[in-house]
Amino acid sequence: MGAGHRPHRLYVPGRSPVHALPPHCKLVAVLAFVLVVAVTPREAVWAFGLHGALLAAVARAARVPLRRLAKRLLIEVPFVAFALLMPFVVPGEQVDVAGAELSVPGLWGAWNVLAKGTLGVAAAALLAATTELGSLLLGLQRLRLPGLLVQIASFMVRYGDVVADEMRRMAVARRSRGFEARGVHHWGVLARSAGALFIRSYERGERVHLAMLSRGYAGELPPIDTDTADGAAASRAQWSCAAALPAAALAVCLLGWSTR
Repeated sequence: MGAGHRPHRLYVPGRSPVHALPPHCKLVAVLAFVLVVAVTPREAVWAFGLHGALLAAVARAARVPLRRLAKRLLIEVPFVAFALLMPFVVPGEQVDVAGAELSVPGLWGAWNVLAKGTLGVAAAALLAATTELGSLLLGLQRLRLPGLLVQIASFMVRYGDVVADEMRRMAVARRSRGFEARGVHHWGVLARSAGALFIRSYERGERVHLAMLSRGYAGELPPIDTDTADGAAASRAQWSCAAALPAAALAVCLLGWSTR
């Protein structure tokens, strides 16, 4: 349980103005920014460049290295693979690109997924880099998120690294026995490993739940301490500072719609 109190590897310690903002302000700002990006017209290619520039400016203010932030974008690789298939499978007008017939609606769809998905992941990564996970949970509580969802998020924070460590130990055990995944014929071993990991995680969850019941758990956890600086109510100035990112993005979005 103590693992949840250590700074997560996604967090970049600092004393920037972005770090100092209350977590609930940053959560609302990131959610608003992602929504604005989602409704930005895909034809306004330049608008997504400005959205990216806004995120880069926030990262600079937070003193978060852009290279480190870029590494976090690898999580969207599956979506990139899906987007790359769209020009080949989406029906519609065709265009010749380097000798290949590609769908125009598919190309726009791929661009839409890549641009908006990348900006959304980058915004979430920047939030994680400037806010400790415990503070994020406190922010969710301040925003009156249902208690059950806060509990689920709390357990994810506490035991996500535990499951990841278990997966790494299983990988080490496979390598120590001379196993290296080199082709499709090794997928069976990886599938069995994934199944074993699921069973171990499920059994660990059952043991944790029984331990909680033995300590009087009745469906509610003690409320997160709100007497800390992160738990204090945000001032008008802090809300205004947090609103700067989505407000600027909204201006870009409206300009994009007006120039279509």
